[in-house]
Amino acid sequence: MREDQNKTSLNTDTELNQTPLPPELVISLKNRIFIIVASLLALFLAALDALVMGAAMPSIVANLGGLHLYSWAFSSYLLSRALALPIFGKLCDLYSSKKLFNVSICIFLAGSVSAGISQNMSHLILSRAIQGIGAGGSFALTYIVLSDISSPEKRGKMMSMASFVWGVASVLGPTIGGYIVNYFSWRWIFFINLPVGAVSLLGIFLYLIETREKRKAVSMDYLGIFTLFSTILALLTAFLLAGRSYDWLSFQIVGLFAVSAGAGFAFYHVEKRAKEPILSIDFFKVKGFRVGNGAAFFASFAIFSLLSFSPLFIQGALGKTPAQLGLAMMPLSLGWSFGALFCGQVVNWIGKRTASILGGVFLVVGSAMTLWFSSATSLVLCSIILTVAGLGMGFVSIATLLVVQNSVDISNLGVATASHQFTRTLGGTIGIGISGSLFTVTFLNSLEKVLNFDLEQKIDLELFSRIQQNVENIFLPEIQTLLSTDVQRALQEAVGQGVMPMFWACLLASIVSLVFSILLPRSEIY
Repeated sequence: MREDQNKTSLNTDTELNQTPLPPELVISLKNRIFIIVASLLALFLAALDALVMGAAMPSIVANLGGLHLYSWAFSSYLLSRALALPIFGKLCDLYSSKKLFNVSICIFLAGSVSAGISQNMSHLILSRAIQGIGAGGSFALTYIVLSDISSPEKRGKMMSMASFVWGVASVLGPTIGGYIVNYFSWRWIFFINLPVGAVSLLGIFLYLIETREKRKAVSMDYLGIFTLFSTILALLTAFLLAGRSYDWLSFQIVGLFAVSAGAGFAFYHVEKRAKEPILSIDFFKVKGFRVGNGAAFFASFAIFSLLSFSPLFIQGALGKTPAQLGLAMMPLSLGWSFGALFCGQVVNWIGKRTASILGGVFLVVGSAMTLWFSSATSLVLCSIILTVAGLGMGFVSIATLLVVQNSVDISNLGVATASHQFTRTLGGTIGIGISGSLFTVTFLNSLEKVLNFDLEQKIDLELFSRIQQNVENIFLPEIQTLLSTDVQRALQEAVGQGVMPMFWACLLASIVSLVFSILLPRSEIY
């Protein structure tokens, strides 16, 4: 009863007149198809751009220099995308979705042009940050628009289509990036966005129709935006740098966490007083909203850690080639995509809570099976285990998104949708940060054991120092050729021991996600 009252208080807005007809009757079938295609194209571009960079970065660094800024070409994109998500989500509840979608696509394309003409690494990093803002808007608007043009009982299928596009992008991204770099120039990984983005922009401009009436009187929560921006920026930067550039207890990292905590405290008090809060604190009083986002957070912690560090095990511990690594990792992305697609088809039949629990079980089983990984594990078994985890994430991501969307009134659909995407981004970033630190500590301890075995006599000390500074150097062909069979075997064993704490962290996060799924409301009315 209390939660019903909370939701009722969130839904009260005398200025809103809900659309009397379902979206399917407001928009023609032809227009719906064009809107869906244009929206998914925008999502595909934004997702693809986060994935093609891996194949292109060696060529970019060779051309532009700035190796010490290597990681920021990725981090600037991820940070700005995360910051843009909740802001665009709120703006979409206040202003025209069509205008905001067009703005986000234009920002993304402007960033793409700027990145393509970059003359140095600093220019590229700034351009990637601009791209990230546009990508965050496109991510938020795609899911919001697809939800807007669908009645609640059909949203599952729409959301699963968006997740499927993510999977396609994750499979094609590295391949497309490698092809463009090999046969054209790295600059074309950005310029190729222009014609595809123009098609998406035209489709949104011509066919998108508003199905939700927005507020006539708007009061922007600028102070809320600033404090939320400060909280997210400091928090995510801390997790991106901790354990890599700085120690966890260093002045820089502790300072960032302190800034994030202070800004978060200020955000809480600002939102309690804001007339039109960017993210109402009252939303967290609704069980479906807080528990659904909690399940998504811990599921993302697990799956993104697996995505990031399973390659270290496959290539570093098993000694497989990059081509074999790509084939082994592909099932995780495909499992996620097909899990989401299947969940979208059956979620109304089995129920959102049941679908989320089922996904949580798959994720726990997949994460638990990674603890069996050893030097004798075959690539086939690796692929099967990662597929199981991917299927679980597909179910959890769709089911919890629908729960979060249904936990608030239609007038707050944008905030609810963007909050779920942001929670997943936050969970993934924090998961990668913590898992990376666990791996680094364990791996370096294992390297000390390598030294104790007197292997330093069989390996150049400068070479050993390079491996200590960056474990990825183990995979470089020029380093592999300098290592003896004994040293390669010892380093592979060290990598294998290093990833085990990360696998345990994934299992723990998966179990917590399953607990949250079990705690989801049983009723469809939140």
